[in-house]
Amino acid sequence: MAIYFHPEPGTIVICDFTGFKSPEMVKRRPAVVISPRLRQRGGLCTIVPLSTTPPLKIAPFHFKLHINPVLPHPFSSLFHWVKADMLYTVSFERLFLPHNGKDESGKRIYIERVIDEADLVKIRQCILHGLGMTALTDYL
Repeated sequence: MAIYFHPEPGTIVICDFTGFKSPEMVKRRPAVVISPRLRQRGGLCTIVPLSTTPPLKIAPFHFKLHINPVLPHPFSSLFHWVKADMLYTVSFERLFLPHNGKDESGKRIYIERVIDEADLVKIRQCILHGLGMTALTDYL
C-alpha cells in the first residue's frame, strides 16, 4: 500500500520505478528519503535509490550504507550502495514502507527504518558530487 504522508528525511522506503525507461531505474528498490516535507509540494518526495549491487567503479556519488537489521526479502542485504547520481522526486503513489510478513489478522507488518544523521550527511555529500556541486560539500 502506498504511503499517504511525507516520511522524515533518512527514512528507508521502497520505490516502484515501474514505467521509467532504462537507463533510469525501472524496478522496485529501496531508497532513502532526502527531502523534508514542503507544504507547497504535497504528494511528492525526493529520494535517492539504493542498490545491493556494487558499482562497477566507485565514484564520489556512491556510498556503502550499512543497514542493520537488514530489510525484508528481497532487499535483505547488510550493505546497500547509495546511487546519489540518480536523484528522483516521485509521487507518494510510488512509495511503500518495507513490510515483514503479516500479523495474525492478515495485516502487513510495516517497518519504519530511519538511518542515522551521520549517514544522511554522507548521502547529502554524495548527492552534491552527483550534481557536480562538489565545492558545496564543505558546507555540510
